[in-house]
Amino acid sequence: MEKKWYIVHTYSGYENKVKKALEERIKNSKKSELFGDILVPSEKVVEVVKGERKTTSRKFFPGYILIRMVLNEETWHIVRKTPKVTGFIGEGRKPLPISDKEVKEIITHMQEGTLKPRPKVQFAKGDNIQIIDGPFSNFVGIVEEVKQEKGRLRALVSIFGRPTPIELEFLQVKKI
Repeated sequence: MEKKWYIVHTYSGYENKVKKALEERIKNSKKSELFGDILVPSEKVVEVVKGERKTTSRKFFPGYILIRMVLNEETWHIVRKTPKVTGFIGEGRKPLPISDKEVKEIITHMQEGTLKPRPKVQFAKGDNIQIIDGPFSNFVGIVEEVKQEKGRLRALVSIFGRPTPIELEFLQVKKI
């Protein structure tokens, strides 16, 4: 039988604990050959806390984990009866597998986040912001352009009563 990827719904915030509990249950059941990887989809994010850059981990599918396994009655029960697991994604007792392509996209997203952490807050044109770092600290403005790939934005800030465009890093501003 071929192992396929399935999405398991968990209590939000317990994804890593569920992963550890599942690994332990699989080991104790002596059915390891029927299971593969267990992933908690997360990425690294950067934020400024008290003036210092801090890198943390953020789950991009809170409340869900991915598990690669051969689905049968026994493996279904091992996963389903794990504490803090609410069920599989699918119809009742018939979980639906996800494609390898979708899993590769998730893994790529995770690896990109590890190599280049993303800012914790996302900005869009028209957002009101306050500058929290740099020579224009405490000025307020409106986002005019967002350069997501560079982690920068251009905002219009009122200086001497005139709107002035300023280019800033995401970490230099906060939404208001």
